Order: sequence, then structure tokens, then C-alpha cells
Amino acid sequence: MFELLFERGPDGALYLVWLLSGLGWTLALAFFGWWLAFAIGILVGINRTRPRGVASFAARLYVEIFRNTPLLVQLFLWYFVLPEMLPATAGDWLKQIPPPWGAFIPALICLSFYTGARVAEQIRAGIEALPRGQSEAAAALGLKPNQVYRLVIMPQALRMIVPSLTSEVMGIYKNTSVALTIGVIELTAQARQISEATFQTFSAFAWATLIYLALALAAYQLMSVIDARLKIPGLQPAAPRRPRTPPLDTGVMHPSEAAIPAGNRS
Repeated sequence: MFELLFERGPDGALYLVWLLSGLGWTLALAFFGWWLAFAIGILVGINRTRPRGVASFAARLYVEIFRNTPLLVQLFLWYFVLPEMLPATAGDWLKQIPPPWGAFIPALICLSFYTGARVAEQIRAGIEALPRGQSEAAAALGLKPNQVYRLVIMPQALRMIVPSLTSEVMGIYKNTSVALTIGVIELTAQARQISEATFQTFSAFAWATLIYLALALAAYQLMSVIDARLKIPGLQPAAPRRPRTPPLDTGVMHPSEAAIPAGNRS
């Protein structure tokens, strides 16, 4: 398994270099896709909590569409269908973008919009978990709605949802693997090419799996550090309380009731 990394491919480069090249494209997709998704999620998440209106409806429609359709289908729509739906000039320009950017850009847009819908729901949950009295007090002080969100609500909501955003950060690294279907030579695509060149399928994909695992663990540790630094004591979402059920009437008198006169028992 280790020998595979130091074998040379048809181009004379080590297969280790192939994997590192794929890792670079994976990191680029995940890094830029995450920040675009985070910006989209903030905008949509805020509008999801506003009163009924056009912005609220558009935000909900966006979330429902992008959360409830497969990522691979969305990727094909961005890559194959969008150029055909645009005017001829714009569509031809998209088709003529040289590789690897012609596939990288649609993959980046797809990951951003897909992950942005998931982030938006996390942000909406964080906003709704805050005590309502804070926004009411801010409004009573004369702050406008946009100022209430910017100065009071969002700084607290974003700090509360760091634990739930951890899974989204880890997920975007894994979701980059679908980009191989449109020609992005990221980590999984490089592992497949190594497998086809050497017929060492297990070793090639085992190394890819270990790299993905290392990325996920690194992201988890980073988000844990961020959460520890930003945690607000007393404002973390609490688990739902279980309704208290009354004790069964077994007919046996509790010792504390035995000392109470019969006329005073309820």
C-alpha cells in the first residue's frame, strides 16, 4: 500500500504527487465554497425569520429547492443545462471557458448554493433560539430592524450555532467528490485514475479515504477550538424538556401522607 505512493505514473510523476494535486483542488472547492455558502446562508437565514413577505417567501423557496434535491442533479443542471438556458452569447462563453476552470466554476457554484441552503436553516434555528426579549428591548431603544439583526441578534446567533455548523464544514469536504462527474480532477478523481493505471484499486481509494478522514478530523478540531472561544455561557440551545408524567396510583400510601390527617389529604 505504501509502495503505491512512490511509484511513477505514465507522466513520470509520483502517484503521491497525483494525490496531492487532487487534494489541492478539493481544498480549493471546499474553502471557497464554504465562504460563499456562509454568506448565502446568512442572507437567506435572516430572511427566513422575517415576517411574511416576498423576501421571506423567496428564502423559503430557495431552501426547499436546494435542500430537497440531490446534489448530483444540481451539479448537472449547473454544468449541462444552464448554458443552454442562457442567451446564445452567454451560453457559448460559458462553454468555452478553458479547463479546468470550465468545470471548477460550476462545481463551486453548485456546492455554494447547496451548502448555503443548509447553513441558512442552521442560522434560522440560531436566531429563533434567542430570547425574544432581546430584540424587543433593542427595538424599544430605537434600533431599526436591520440594526437589531446586525448589532444584537446575529453576533449571538452565529456564536450559538458553531457546533451545528461543524457538520456542514465537514460535509462540504466530502461533497467535493461529486465534482469528478463533470471533469474536476479532485482527490477522488485522482484516486480513480491511479486505480485505472495501476489496478491497485484498494490502495488508491484507501489513501483517498484516509485523506478525507484527516480533513474531517482537522475541520472538527478547528471548529471545536472556535466553539470553545466563542461559546456564550447560558445561551447554548438546551435539549427539549421531557413532559413530566404523574405517578401511577397504585393504592399504596406514601409514608409522607400517612402522617397527614385524613380530612386534610387532597
